[in-house]
Amino acid sequence: MKYKKNWEQAQEKWKNYWKQQNTGRPLMCVIARKPEIEHLSSGKPVEGGCKDVICQGLYYGLPEELKWKTMEDKYLDPEQIVARYRHFCETHEFLGESFPNLDVDFGPGSLASYLGSDIQFKEDTVWFTPCFTDWESAPELVFDPENSWFQKHMQLVKRCRELAGDDFYVDMPDLMENMDVLASLRDSQELLCDLLEDPEEIARRIRQIDQVYYEYYDRFYDVIKDQEGGNAYTVFQIWGPGRTVKLQCDLSAMISAEAFREFIQDSLRRQAQKADCVLYHLDGPQAIRHLDALMEIEEIHALQWTSGDAGPDGTLEDWDVIYDKARAAGKSLWVKVYSGKFEDWLRHVDRLVQKYGSHSLFLMFPEMSLEQAQRLLQYADEHWSDVKGTFQA
Repeated sequence: MKYKKNWEQAQEKWKNYWKQQNTGRPLMCVIARKPEIEHLSSGKPVEGGCKDVICQGLYYGLPEELKWKTMEDKYLDPEQIVARYRHFCETHEFLGESFPNLDVDFGPGSLASYLGSDIQFKEDTVWFTPCFTDWESAPELVFDPENSWFQKHMQLVKRCRELAGDDFYVDMPDLMENMDVLASLRDSQELLCDLLEDPEEIARRIRQIDQVYYEYYDRFYDVIKDQEGGNAYTVFQIWGPGRTVKLQCDLSAMISAEAFREFIQDSLRRQAQKADCVLYHLDGPQAIRHLDALMEIEEIHALQWTSGDAGPDGTLEDWDVIYDKARAAGKSLWVKVYSGKFEDWLRHVDRLVQKYGSHSLFLMFPEMSLEQAQRLLQYADEHWSDVKGTFQA
């Protein structure tokens, strides 16, 4: 890749990560500002330029002609989207196991739009409008290649892929799955009532989501996959040497452990069985009660924990109860590091590596200066390489 040095070595580490067999230091997403833009990093983001934190970092010094003027320009114009991302690549270094990958997403859960929901694009988020007032009158959830939102999304991804060439990846969109998609179609509160009043129908609709998910996934996959058949997945900054997915059920925070096992566990298992590399996104304290059921799914290879909006990062010792179960189940860990300052990052990660080892750990750091990045990687090579870890299942 044009913007990534030693990508072949990074790919080997990714392959081993999914098998819990990484060697050397842990996998690390380290993206650094080049020195020529460092003086801009203390400035405040501006609308139309770097107001949003993209999945990899911030835009700095974006030329006026590349700033978005409308939501259509921001989300639907492939030439502008690719040109903005090239500017990001030109002004940043992709170090460690980070790699350039373009987020061409219609927001978390775009599968809902292909099934009937409408999309509202906002400056910093995307909303899906519920479209079903009840399940009796709702259509069957089936693959519709003529759906207008799917057509727009597919055309956008294809064109971005053409413009990107071999310079960087175009990501798999965050399609979403199971009840999270149903919640966009029906409304979360209504769906929870439906689950109590008509559980058989909700179970049937979840199975329809399971069936249609890969109909859409495969269409995108055929466009974005690399020569090895691997793909990158949006936001989470992961790559795998085959069909790579992130799975989740954020609505699980609002249902019991028994309901999760009855309605969600098998759905996730069915989806995981059809992929090669699977990361599960566990979001919020109320979702922790489902961890045992999740860890029983052998086809999930790695766990990513998010403590909730504006919560502490993934290095907090309180989260060890989650990581203990994940490692005991043979899963790799995906940990986001951002609490505190640079010295805190080193200290917090030291603790994690010494406990869980370097063989099954991915660390995602905030954007930083090139000087900080070089120091971080040198420290990792010296202190975090081939650490077995003290944790024993």
